[in-house]
Amino acid sequence: MSKKVYIFLADGFEDIEGLTVVDLMRRAGISIETVSIKEIKTVTTSHKIVMQTDRIFSETDFSDADMLVLPGGMPGTKYLGEYKPLTDLLTDFYNSGKKIAAICAAPTVFASLGFLENRKATAYPSCMEGLKGAERSEEKVVIDGNVTTSRGLGTAVDFALSLIEQLLGAKTAEEIAESVVYSRK
Repeated sequence: MSKKVYIFLADGFEDIEGLTVVDLMRRAGISIETVSIKEIKTVTTSHKIVMQTDRIFSETDFSDADMLVLPGGMPGTKYLGEYKPLTDLLTDFYNSGKKIAAICAAPTVFASLGFLENRKATAYPSCMEGLKGAERSEEKVVIDGNVTTSRGLGTAVDFALSLIEQLLGAKTAEEIAESVVYSRK
């Protein structure tokens, strides 16, 4: 059965963190869709690249999702954390044990929702203080139960490959890493 992932984009999301996940997952054959939290599909990245998402949050049924992903970047992370329909969806996923993932500043959204209490987690160095209740780590990617967190732009490939490995296994993640001439060592 094919896996389904949604990644949520707001104005000011970090380009590499969001689109690396989309690119590598699509190469792996995972159905990942970009979702705007605005009422239009147009979003502007933190580096002023204007792009179109696949979907609009308010028009999407997420019941088929295997994983939900938040990229970092500012002010994108702030907007994601303030969007109640998304935080409600994340809470439902977290409480049902489904996979959620965040990179850079976005793990602070998870912390604000109480998801990181007594869990190991990581984030962008200047955001580590925002991981309230978590055992803070400086690893590139941290998986604790159904929650995956990562540091930032420089760890985006590791983050994406970790998510692929969780969904499709180590062999597929390695094949994707090799196909983009990336060493996971």
